[in-house]
Amino acid sequence: MSTDNPQHKRPTASGYLRTDTFTCVWCGLTVATLASDGTRRNHCPSCLSSQHSIDHVEGGRSGCLARMTPISIAVLRTGDWTVIHRCVRCDELTSNPICGDDNQLILIRMAVRPLAQPPFPLEAFGDL
Repeated sequence: MSTDNPQHKRPTASGYLRTDTFTCVWCGLTVATLASDGTRRNHCPSCLSSQHSIDHVEGGRSGCLARMTPISIAVLRTGDWTVIHRCVRCDELTSNPICGDDNQLILIRMAVRPLAQPPFPLEAFGDL
């Protein structure tokens, strides 16, 4: 969704750059698609949820439009972090780069979850 409100426009050398906004499908926050660090975003910086609007398997737009839940963090070889999302309707997985203003508490919680809640009992290691 785009808006003509001057508050949603950023000045550039050639005038104003129009920034689109979307409403988070989970928490209802109105989010600018251009993050504060200049990167384009497709997820909410508050709850990290997204909407399934692109079909990454077949390409093009997705007819699903369900909520994409953040389930994990992946670290690329470059050291950049990405959020792994899963669609609540069709279970498709996607990855999206994090933005500088994303909720750091949620990011860290997802990053340490495998260490805090391993899929096996830690007692199995005994005394190392």
